[in-house]
Amino acid sequence: MRLDWHSTRIELTEPLRISRATIAARDAVWVSLTHQQAQGWGEVVTSPRLGITLDSIDRALRRAAEWVATDADPRRLRDRLPELRAALSGALPVVAAVDAALHDCLAVRAGQPLYSYLGMPEWDRVPTAYTLGILPADIAVITARERVAAGFTVLKLKLGSADTAEDVARVRAVHEAVPGAALILDPNGAWDADTAVRVITELAGCHVVAVEQPVPAGGLDALDAVATAVSVPVIADEDAASVEDLAALPAAVAGINIKLAECGGLHAAATMIEWARHAGVEVMLGCQASTSLGIAPAAHLSGAARWVDLDGHLLIADDPWRGLAGADGILRRPAGAGIGVTRCGAA
Repeated sequence: MRLDWHSTRIELTEPLRISRATIAARDAVWVSLTHQQAQGWGEVVTSPRLGITLDSIDRALRRAAEWVATDADPRRLRDRLPELRAALSGALPVVAAVDAALHDCLAVRAGQPLYSYLGMPEWDRVPTAYTLGILPADIAVITARERVAAGFTVLKLKLGSADTAEDVARVRAVHEAVPGAALILDPNGAWDADTAVRVITELAGCHVVAVEQPVPAGGLDALDAVATAVSVPVIADEDAASVEDLAALPAAVAGINIKLAECGGLHAAATMIEWARHAGVEVMLGCQASTSLGIAPAAHLSGAARWVDLDGHLLIADDPWRGLAGADGILRRPAGAGIGVTRCGAA
């Protein structure tokens, strides 16, 4: 077996502002794993928050390539993924890319779509949320109307402005403009517990269906206080980044946001989904801005999720991979075996 990779630059259609940063572009690294005549693909993107740079990706992939070369059987490598995750614990997005490439290769060899190979519930099409960054209210209204007109039924609003009144006004303006759209609020941990409860309460009647990580990561008592005080489902995001985080979550939390890049890939995500099922907690699937190659592995888990927020490929200017769709608010299962997305000839 052989692991190869190369990098490319992806530009967002427009900068995405959230409470802690503004993102205009990212570097992506495409990872391929080849075994005999089968080839699988994965993607990792740079992330300042996670400390993932092109240099750190290259270093981690060199170690992963050595690990791949230690076993000629990809099925045994799949069983050994926790070993790779432990060895590269500081570079879980890289592990997720290798994990995706390995599972893609295995599913292609088996002639099965990825969800079927993983034993996940069947899916064919699923609505995805579309993310609106922190924008002036009038621009947010224009964007919301455009997305709903295109077919989106769920919008995710990034919040966390210095003035919470601006957040409240923006959400109300969007709701009034597109009253039929379900809204997910995501302040990326920008509020304290009292602020979170106040803002969420003020937005009653705005068709808010969930709130992601309202308080800073690590403040589990504050997370519990918010989740207990409001009727809207509260989803743990940064506080549920990995398998190891789950046991400490407050019982009042309604859901966990699973991001492959943060938990370490499909193998770890399957464990988190199983934990959620036993705990009576709902699953959300989240992502980073990336190409369809980076989004498709998570999309194959959609049958196990209540909320799907897999719009990262819709935020970039020119997606070089095809097959997942989503511009009309609906992700469609790619045709064929494995992940199913294909690279454009010019990419």
